[in-house]
Amino acid sequence: MLDRRSAAASRRRWTVSRYRALLRTRGPKSVQFRTRVSVLAGAIAIGLVAILFAEAADWAGGWFNGYAHRYHWLPLLTTPLAFVALVWVTRRFAPLARGSGIPQVIAAADDPNRATGSLISVRTAATKIVLTIAAVMSGASVGREGPTVQLAAAVMGFTHRIMRVPLRTPVVIASGAAGVAAAFNTPLAGLLFAIEELASAYEQRVTLLVLTAIVIAGMVAQSVQGDYVYFGVIGASMPLSSALLVVPVAGVVGGLSGGAFARLMLILAVGNHRVTRWSKANPIVFAGACGIVVAGLGVATGLTWGTGYSAARAMIVGVDAPLWFGPAKFLATLATAVAGLPGGIFAPSLAVGAGVGNLLREVFPASPTSAVVILGMVAYFAGVVRAPLTAVIILSETTASRGLMLPMFATAFIADAASQWVCREKLYHGLSRGFAMTPEPKPH
Repeated sequence: MLDRRSAAASRRRWTVSRYRALLRTRGPKSVQFRTRVSVLAGAIAIGLVAILFAEAADWAGGWFNGYAHRYHWLPLLTTPLAFVALVWVTRRFAPLARGSGIPQVIAAADDPNRATGSLISVRTAATKIVLTIAAVMSGASVGREGPTVQLAAAVMGFTHRIMRVPLRTPVVIASGAAGVAAAFNTPLAGLLFAIEELASAYEQRVTLLVLTAIVIAGMVAQSVQGDYVYFGVIGASMPLSSALLVVPVAGVVGGLSGGAFARLMLILAVGNHRVTRWSKANPIVFAGACGIVVAGLGVATGLTWGTGYSAARAMIVGVDAPLWFGPAKFLATLATAVAGLPGGIFAPSLAVGAGVGNLLREVFPASPTSAVVILGMVAYFAGVVRAPLTAVIILSETTASRGLMLPMFATAFIADAASQWVCREKLYHGLSRGFAMTPEPKPH
């Protein structure tokens, strides 16, 4: 009888001690529990702030379009002045907010916890959002997708600091992917972007975390905005006989063009060229010169302002567009990107790609117009960012053209190879060198 009581007491003690151990390791005060809450809260917040940012950027673009239509010649003065002001403010108050935002997140992945005080701090991200909206209001050829990636990483870092848990590299990757997914409403593209671009060495254990962040951010975005398709439901397709002719030409032309953009941007941003040295020594004057280029093209064409979304969508649905649109948008985007003001190149690159596809329509008049334009977009985008899978999935999800998947894959891989003939280094990874975090000094 005594032995039985002793055994029962021993089991109770074991159960209580085990319960306390579980509370320590998995309870509300545990690091594991707080980390999961941080990721969940961060993903929800990313979806919300991405929507708010998108709405603000769309409003800014609409405002500028009305302004440029009402005062046709005035942007020749105001756009260069805005470029000068934005670059001065960026360099003075938030130098880490310049450019796209994706290179900053790539650099931040090396030391995420230190980066929450610099590259992906709330202050840097908030300043970048304000300056990007101001850039859109000035007519700059910028997009909001790259800044959304940096903003998403900052939001995730903020939730981790609130919950007092360390920010790990996989979480930074997940937050950036969630930002892409929320910005375009393209969850699969967000996942592939994380694999191809944000993580140089992707670990399988990150997959669940990335998927969780993408799904939550995407669900929040869809619940507010509805289940929309970025460019509208196009549903393009192409017969095999046409694809065999169009795909290799589109891949080579788009890949070489995208590679040329990446090469020029790297030379002017992080190279050691004479022009680069001069631009770094005279950043305000250089920004003004870039603003003059953007303003001149915008006033002369009336089509190269902003993201180029409207022009790209018009070409996708078959509206005739000037053949010079692609080259003109290429120059406007390059001038904006190297000027040093905040803003992304995702959306403008898709517009340039639509211009490439518009040129290819003249070469292949018998092929379906929408399909040719979309293949041009895939090829150019893949050539710029060197992420062929992301390019295919983004265009598939933003146009609902799943019947064009095989030609898009073939085009993207040809474009990726062609781009390397012009520019060996991947654009975002090359730009991230300008944001590399120096190691902390060792204590003496």
